[in-house]
Amino acid sequence: MKSKHDLSWIFFSLFVLFMAGCNTQGGAKVKAPAAPPKSARDTVKQSAASTAPPVKIDSSRPLDTTLYKKLVMHLVHDSASAKWPVKSPYPMTGAILPFKRIVAYYGNFYNAGMGILGETPTDSMLAHLMAEVRKWQAADSAVQVLPAIHYIAVTAQGQPGKGNKYRLRMPFSQIDKAMELARKINAIVILDVQVGWSTLQDEIPTLEPYLKLPNVHLAIDPEFSMKSSGRKPGTIIGTFSAADINYASQYLVNLVKKYNLPPKILVVHRFTNDMVTNYKSIILHPETQIVMDMDGWGFPAKKVSSYKLAEAREPVEFTGFKLFYKNDIKTPPWKTIMTPQQVLKLYPSPIYIQYQ
Repeated sequence: MKSKHDLSWIFFSLFVLFMAGCNTQGGAKVKAPAAPPKSARDTVKQSAASTAPPVKIDSSRPLDTTLYKKLVMHLVHDSASAKWPVKSPYPMTGAILPFKRIVAYYGNFYNAGMGILGETPTDSMLAHLMAEVRKWQAADSAVQVLPAIHYIAVTAQGQPGKGNKYRLRMPFSQIDKAMELARKINAIVILDVQVGWSTLQDEIPTLEPYLKLPNVHLAIDPEFSMKSSGRKPGTIIGTFSAADINYASQYLVNLVKKYNLPPKILVVHRFTNDMVTNYKSIILHPETQIVMDMDGWGFPAKKVSSYKLAEAREPVEFTGFKLFYKNDIKTPPWKTIMTPQQVLKLYPSPIYIQYQ
């Protein structure tokens, strides 16, 4: 017999699926919440992998600024505008962007509804990811493609849980699993944070044992930042301010300096303008590289419109684009998701690609 707790998760999951089908906002999506695993607790315990010492880098090797500028212009199709490319400081040595385009698989191991990481057996999932990497490499040979495991390490929840936070921190054993998957294919790891009623100030420091490693980066999702609205995650679209993003970026800057790391990537999900407020106040640093990721689902014209409104018209630094294996083909007559060639025609071309 299922407990009341189990039934509440079933009812909330059905509600989220209903919302996803009814949502008509430009590019909008609603993710299913992760069911609480039996082994997970509100606090996480450190594992052997998470406390491994970070690898030092050779900071004496200078950045290839000529290649940097060439690739930045490549992203805008060698056609500069008043907004693109963004005027920003050169990154530190070891920067990934724009030297490599990231192709990531997204999800959570406890819930197949949150992305391909949790719905496909490991071996076939990794093989599929590498097949996508090869497609993107063939579509744009000028930029090397780097695979990534994008794991939701803090998931928004439909129940308040301990501390009334409406979020659940994944146990380190699950983050270790993401690290192991990345190791198998020489990928980077991106840890995603959905704060619910919590804050970035409370959640990001718990991930420092991983973020201090050179191959681990950070993503934050305004959609599930709900405390200011007083609403449950999944009922409306949340928001982050420039101050929130600056906090996350500065936290990564401090880690880069403390542990002598290459620059960190900060992915910020965004498919509406209101998800990020006061974007002109976002501060850029040589130690971090900010990607504004258009992560809404829908038919191609809807996705392109969202990209133009939320990313291209409000430039921050780099852009990303999310593709949904299932949700992007919900509306007939579209039977396939957008191809790399179609996405690369966007202005500017996204440097971060995420599949859910």
